[in-house]
Amino acid sequence: MDPAEWLLTRAERANPDTSIDDQHDGDRAWSEGNLVRPLIHGATYFRDLYDAIEATGPGDLVLFTDWQGDADERLTDEPGSEVLEVMCRADERGVDVRGLVWRSHLDQTGFFATENRHLGEQMQERGAEVLLDMRVRAGGSHHQKFVVIRHPDDPTRDVAYVGGIDLAHSRRDDAEHHGDPQPQPLTEEYGERPPWHDVQVAIHGPAVHDVETVFRERWCDPAPLSRAPWRRAADLLRRLDTSPDPLPEQLPPPPPAGSHTVQLLRTYPDLTLGRDYPFAVGGERSVANGYTKAVNRAERLVYVEDQFFWGHDVAHLFASRLEAEPELRLVVVLPLVPDLNGLNRTAQLLGRRRAFDQLLAVAPGRVAAYGLENHAGVPVYVHAKVCIIDDTWASTGSDNFSRRSWTHDSELTAVVLDEDYARDLRLTLAAEHLDRLDGGAMDDCVEPADMFATYAAYADRLEAWYAGGRQGERPPGRLRRLPLPHLDRRQRRVAALPLDLIHDPDGRPRELRGTDRY
Repeated sequence: MDPAEWLLTRAERANPDTSIDDQHDGDRAWSEGNLVRPLIHGATYFRDLYDAIEATGPGDLVLFTDWQGDADERLTDEPGSEVLEVMCRADERGVDVRGLVWRSHLDQTGFFATENRHLGEQMQERGAEVLLDMRVRAGGSHHQKFVVIRHPDDPTRDVAYVGGIDLAHSRRDDAEHHGDPQPQPLTEEYGERPPWHDVQVAIHGPAVHDVETVFRERWCDPAPLSRAPWRRAADLLRRLDTSPDPLPEQLPPPPPAGSHTVQLLRTYPDLTLGRDYPFAVGGERSVANGYTKAVNRAERLVYVEDQFFWGHDVAHLFASRLEAEPELRLVVVLPLVPDLNGLNRTAQLLGRRRAFDQLLAVAPGRVAAYGLENHAGVPVYVHAKVCIIDDTWASTGSDNFSRRSWTHDSELTAVVLDEDYARDLRLTLAAEHLDRLDGGAMDDCVEPADMFATYAAYADRLEAWYAGGRQGERPPGRLRRLPLPHLDRRQRRVAALPLDLIHDPDGRPRELRGTDRY
């Protein structure tokens, strides 16, 4: 296939200020010759990351970004595998460790400013240069979660990890979904150790250079890390490092490692008030535009696993394609219940209803939404951000299907254009949800229409078991039909404001707001 039919060209990225595509010929905005490994679940990713960092030595480079970070989160079961210890041991043996951690909104607003600050402080005390970055749009965040490891003496070992998994509590779960031994509380439905479903990818080959460029552009932004006077005063009192030291010269791209074509898609907002990212003046919305281009080629199946899937923006994209392609099916796997209570929960449910009401009206019988539960009946919090289109185009990143992720926060996703990779990822995810990880045949899921029917059959059997008083053995599978509760007119009116201003704001330049252009 011609990658330009599925992937954004340099012109379509619509960001002349970035250097991310400088290593690519002509109008190409992707790299070839990569090997990408999907790492499903935090426990899998953390073990891989632990081994990779432990294998670094003097002169190597480790770069990471984080939306939420906990210094004491273990990457494995063993003492000494804590994030702080692993990163700082590397720095102490001569590895150049740099980090950008989102500063976070205040703890009182439901975020984690204290934990993120402690991670930065403790790493700085041990010698690693980890900075708290609040160069965001008002109410926004740096939501990227990636790690780059480079070896000047052996670039064949270079690797970049990209996806939705923070170096934080609750992430180290596995396929059994009993939860991380170091949990982060969610709502009561998820219990004391919330089960957590997530995905990261490990990239080997030339695309590692592209991921590194994303970090370097942010690191070298000359704007102050925070513009708030009280934050700057607090940093001064705590003697925090707020001035990024120069990075070593960037190495050439690593040599080819496989046959995968990889494109990086990003979101950066329009910062307004005369401020701009020097690498994205007016913002970059290649996540939204990349999804749009790929979805508009879909003919058989779009498979989504995501934390959020809401709003008119998301609905419009899929609705138009579902209308145009009568054989196209859409499967979405989401958290069974939002991780918030009160009005915030109602706002998120309104976002879901806005999307699914339109899609179900346009394509009844061809749109299905599911949640997951473990074998104890506890909901699994779906934090993955994966989209697979026609077993050809597969994305894994930090962005969710929402206007916030497409326009307002910083995001990074990696797209792999490869039929074998995309199909294998889809079938591996399906095998878990159908309880077939022990090697059960997946013949009834290979064809998109068959998978659509198989998911429905498994969910219906589990629903019937619950409806029958849970008599007899529990049917296999973890799929539950996603509940879409009724919201009356008053609830919709009250929830619309927090949805549109807090949960799903618009970070586009003023001239693009209210349009379907990004």
